Amino acid sequence: MRIPVYKPFLTILAAGALTACSSTAPRVVSTPVSNIDSIPLKVKDLTDAQLKDWTNSDLSRDTIPGMSVDRAYAEIIKNNKPSTVIVGVVDSGIDITHEDLQGVIWTNKDEIAGNGKDDDNNGFIDDVHGWNFLGDAVEENMEFTRIIKRLKPKYEGKSQSSISTADREEYNMYLEAKKEYDKEYQEAQQTQQQYTQILQQVKNAHAAMTKALGTEDYTKKQVLDFKPETQELQQAKMIVGQMQSNVNESIPEVIKEINEGVEYFGGRLDTHFNLNLDGRAVVGDDPYDITDTNYGNNKVSGPDPKKEDAKHGTHVAGIIAANRNNSVGLKGVASNAKIMAVRAVPDGDEYDKDIAQGIRYAVDNGVKVINTSFGKYFSQNPEWVIDAIKYAADKDVLIVNAAGNEGIDLDKKRVYPNDQNPQETTEISDNFLTVGALNYEYGANLIATFSNYGATNVDVFAPGTKIWSTTPNDTYEYLQGTSMASPAVAGIAAIIRGYYPKLSAGQVKQIIMDSGISTKATVVLGGDTSNTKKFQTISTSGKMANLYNALILADQISKNN
Repeated sequence: MRIPVYKPFLTILAAGALTACSSTAPRVVSTPVSNIDSIPLKVKDLTDAQLKDWTNSDLSRDTIPGMSVDRAYAEIIKNNKPSTVIVGVVDSGIDITHEDLQGVIWTNKDEIAGNGKDDDNNGFIDDVHGWNFLGDAVEENMEFTRIIKRLKPKYEGKSQSSISTADREEYNMYLEAKKEYDKEYQEAQQTQQQYTQILQQVKNAHAAMTKALGTEDYTKKQVLDFKPETQELQQAKMIVGQMQSNVNESIPEVIKEINEGVEYFGGRLDTHFNLNLDGRAVVGDDPYDITDTNYGNNKVSGPDPKKEDAKHGTHVAGIIAANRNNSVGLKGVASNAKIMAVRAVPDGDEYDKDIAQGIRYAVDNGVKVINTSFGKYFSQNPEWVIDAIKYAADKDVLIVNAAGNEGIDLDKKRVYPNDQNPQETTEISDNFLTVGALNYEYGANLIATFSNYGATNVDVFAPGTKIWSTTPNDTYEYLQGTSMASPAVAGIAAIIRGYYPKLSAGQVKQIIMDSGISTKATVVLGGDTSNTKKFQTISTSGKMANLYNALILADQISKNN
């Protein structure tokens, strides 16, 4: 599931010379970024321009923990053009007409658009830019809701002693699903109520301050200088001041953000937990039959491109490959990437079948990197996805995966997809790279409050807080989550694979991990100041992904291959 990060927001409201072996690769004579613990902390707020571009920043020069992307282009890449690398984005769909994605969308040259034929005989008709495994479906249940719906007739009212040994595992899954459903449903109700209350308080305070100051676009300084003459105005000043300091100086924007939270949790109650919803009916397949493969369509933007169903996937695509040579929007990480759109993630939890089929489709049609910015904590057919990951490994495809947004230790709670067989902890392949999210504040708050972590199950960290990127209908927005950190690393992988095509997926994964930047800092986890650990201990690599360093190490490894 693609989970917008609203919970932390609610908390804020309440409170040497080397010659490359590849003919297209740059001549690398650079020194890696290191010794960052001596860097002073940035005490000033980021400007709007810095915030929109912080992923590209260099920590040693800007004191902003970006991935040194601009430095890599200026000092290493320069005019050396890497070969094209197709990156599969398995997500909610992509607005392939977006102004800042022009020239970076993959086109199937073996398919004749619009003729209603499977010209390349790959099993998909008119798959010019990818495939939509959801058809016209948008809204879906959470996986634990689907488990309850499917297993309730079999197990409701049954006791543990009455369950056969053969059914014991399934029965326990049903009980866990019921427990999670009750907890999540209640939390969604309570959170929506909190947002609704806060929204009204901010609206009232904003109306009072607007009247007192004569404008609704008042600044932080105006509020600070304002001398309230009544208790009501004193309360209003306190509320808007808190919002301006912790959320946004523009109170109308704050109101918009809070209202989005109200709508999001209301939507969850209507769809994610709705035991009567059959979101799959419109697709017409059996999602629990992996052999039922004749489904979906070629509308990779989703059923209605004018709606925001494709927002998440479009944002992810922009982070990876937004056109670096135009004068609009942003600069994606990888100038050599072509984005293949694979729509398989609904508004709700993804089906294991769609993810497995989506990975296989991308692999069979030429990708070298796949981004998977989604996840869930229950899975009824994890073996299908595991088999697809193995298939990708056999075909030398790297999968870059988002760690998740619950601020938890993944060494203690399993998330899907992952690269481990069910009930095991040994990795089944070396082509699966899991990414946690960084905040733009270097120091104790380096880890995004929402980011999952784990010494064994998270491999590396990358920028994921307030990331500016493409959204449908030629718009741009800040979104945040490990969903945004993962494509940043996928972009690094695409550049490495473009310059050094002889490096395997496993080697590229290890290069990204080994070349990252580390710090001896103690960081806050899950937004809980009582939960702190050394940064080096919360991922397998103990590092932050860095394009500049990755290119230097890739050059060294490729020379020795």
